[in-house]
Amino acid sequence: MEQEMNQVQKEILKAMEQHPDKALCTEAFIVKTIRENAKIDGKNKAGLSLLDVEKVVEVLGNKGNFYSIHINSANDILVKKDSETKLTDADSKHRRLASEKSMSVLSSKDFSQTKKSKGKPKFKRTESKKLNVNDFAID
Repeated sequence: MEQEMNQVQKEILKAMEQHPDKALCTEAFIVKTIRENAKIDGKNKAGLSLLDVEKVVEVLGNKGNFYSIHINSANDILVKKDSETKLTDADSKHRRLASEKSMSVLSSKDFSQTKKSKGKPKFKRTESKKLNVNDFAID
């Protein structure tokens, strides 16, 4: 089942496995760990796709680490240690998926950009030149 995972799901899995002692992992904590591991500079406000988190929780459940997924009133994902794997209820899932349409969510593209060079250098709008006033001849 791990072979069928995409890049984002693998990174979520790695982040969750890094902190096996945490009883509660928030979405922000998981994303922060992923950004540190993958050395992603941008996407500070990015979240996770609920479907990716559910896939990772199922994989962890097959390995014997059970978690339950909860969605709070602000539509944030909370992953708690549990005695069995529990996914979100249909109403919470629908609310979260609807809110993801207006969110910035980590995708596989974000990881492919980190492997390449940083891209174009930052464009400066002004150019500084040093002028020597004494070089100008006054006739």
